[in-house]
Amino acid sequence: MTGFPGVSPIHGDKVLLTLNAAEVTFTGTVTSQGVLREGRGFVELTVPDVDPQQRRDVERARQFQYELYRGGVLLYSSPFLTLSETRRTGDGSLVIAGSP
Repeated sequence: MTGFPGVSPIHGDKVLLTLNAAEVTFTGTVTSQGVLREGRGFVELTVPDVDPQQRRDVERARQFQYELYRGGVLLYSSPFLTLSETRRTGDGSLVIAGSP
C-alpha cells in the first residue's frame, strides 16, 4: 500500500524509517495518519519516546521514507517525504510530519 495514507489512523508496532542514507527502527505503538493543513496534505508519523540521538537524527533529516508494520506484516509504505515538522506530545512521543 502506497500513496496518501488517508485521515483514518493506521496503527502498527514497528516502523522502519529511512533518513537520507541512514535507517532507524522504532518499535512499540506507532501511528500514521494523513492530515490536511492549509489545503495541503501531510503525513504525521507518531513513534514512541525515542533515544535522544535518534531524535536528533530525525530532526536533522530533510527527507524521510517509512514502512509501517504490524505483526510482521507491511501495512503502509510511504514515498519519500519532505520533513516539515517534528514535535513531542504530552506523553513524550515524537511526531514526524512530512509531505510529498
